[in-house]
Amino acid sequence: MIVDSHCHAWRRWPYEPPVPDPESRGRVEQLLWEMDRCGVDRAVLVCARIDHNPENNDYGHACVRVHGARLDQFADVDCFWWPTYQAPGAAHRLESAIARYSLKGFTHYIRAEDDGAWYLGPEARSFFSVARAHRQIVSLALPAHLQPMLRRLASDFPELTFLCHHMGSARVGQPDTIAAVLGSAAIPNIWLKISGFHYASERAWGFPYPDCLALLRSIVDAYGPDRLCWGSDYPVVRRSMTYRQSLEAFREGARHLSEEDRSKILGGTLAGLLARSG
Repeated sequence: MIVDSHCHAWRRWPYEPPVPDPESRGRVEQLLWEMDRCGVDRAVLVCARIDHNPENNDYGHACVRVHGARLDQFADVDCFWWPTYQAPGAAHRLESAIARYSLKGFTHYIRAEDDGAWYLGPEARSFFSVARAHRQIVSLALPAHLQPMLRRLASDFPELTFLCHHMGSARVGQPDTIAAVLGSAAIPNIWLKISGFHYASERAWGFPYPDCLALLRSIVDAYGPDRLCWGSDYPVVRRSMTYRQSLEAFREGARHLSEEDRSKILGGTLAGLLARSG
C-alpha cells in the first residue's frame, strides 16, 4: 500500500502567477487521476484556506464523503493566513472542526517569523489538550528554528503525534536547519513527512535531487522508517516536478533501504497511524 501523506485539493487554483485552468487544476479529480497512474492507494488532503478558497475545509470534507475509500482530511485549523491565528478560543475552534468534519488529524501552519511563544502558553495547552482528547494527528508546518519549541511541546504532550511537513523545513546548504530537524529525532512523538524535495534542494527543478541524498539518509538514520511518511505536495509540486517524480525522488534516494523500510515510509507507517487516530 502507498499512502500520500501530504497533498491538497482546491476548487480554484490559489497561486500566482495565474494558470489557464484555474477551475480545474487543483480539483480532487486531478489528484485521484495521478494517484491511479502511480499506484497510490490513499492520500491525506491537507486543507489550506488560502486565496480564493476560504471554504477549503468544506470542499475537503465533500471530497472525503465521495471518495472515502481513497482519502482522509486534515482540516485547516487556525493557520497563519486565517484571521483566528493564535486568537483566543483556539481550543473551541479545534473541537468544532473535529466534530464537523470527523477528523483523524488537522493541519496548522506557523508563520515563518513566529517566535513560538504562543505554543508554550495557556491557550496552546488548551488547544493541544483537545487534540489529545480526540486522538488527533497534528500535521504541522513550522520553520526549522522552531524545532526546539516543538521538542518542548511534544514532550508535554507525548500522546500526540506531531507530523512535520516537508522534512521539518531542513534545507540543503543550511546546516543549522538540518541540525535542528535531526535534533528533534530524540523526541519519539515527532515524525516527519518525506516530502518537499523541491523545497529542500538548492535547485527546485533538480529531479531526482541528488543534493538531497545525504539529507534523506541522515533523516532516515535519525528517525527510522516507523516515524517517516512519504508525501507528494501535489498539486503545488507541479511547479517543480510531476506527481510521479515526487514519488520517484524518494525511491531514488532510498535505494539503500530494505524493501520493508521503503514500504513503511511509502505507506505502512501512515496507514497504521491513521488506523489508531480519531
